[in-house]
Amino acid sequence: MLLFTSLLLACAHPEAKLYENIYTDTAALIIHSSVASSPYKVISIKDGDTFVVLIDGKEQVVRLAHIDCPEKSQPFSVGAKAFASDQAFGKYVSLTHNNKYDRNHRLIAEVILADGRNLNKELVSNGLAWHFKKYSDDTAYAALENKARLARIGIWKDRNPLAPWEWRRARHTANATRYHKLKDDEK
Repeated sequence: MLLFTSLLLACAHPEAKLYENIYTDTAALIIHSSVASSPYKVISIKDGDTFVVLIDGKEQVVRLAHIDCPEKSQPFSVGAKAFASDQAFGKYVSLTHNNKYDRNHRLIAEVILADGRNLNKELVSNGLAWHFKKYSDDTAYAALENKARLARIGIWKDRNPLAPWEWRRARHTANATRYHKLKDDEK
């Protein structure tokens, strides 16, 4: 790693200066496959699976790939956000991504902590997120979810945990029903 950092600092790579500035502040810088970033500071945790990082002085919202954490009003949402915050808020993280964005212009990425742990996987392992199979076929996430289910930790303590995508669908349906009832009442 030291050799990589030395080479990076010696070249004219645009991210070289960033490595130089923060290398002494982090335990280890890990570069992963896909497009791995220089470490960026996490400046906000919106919920368990959505962060804001500073990239070149600009805020970038990051949506954690492969997972879906409980929604804000859903059981275990506070725990997921608190866990993510404890691990990453105010710290430098690397992002592993394929330059893909969702419809809300959030960068879809895995968050790699300074010690090399994958925060996305940590959330699933601790029963604070579902493997989001609709958008991920990564078997490592499926195995981590199954292990957490069997251990009945986090969301898996609940008898009938409701996946966030089902929660969102139910709320959307309820809101649509309320809207149509209001429109019918206006007639």
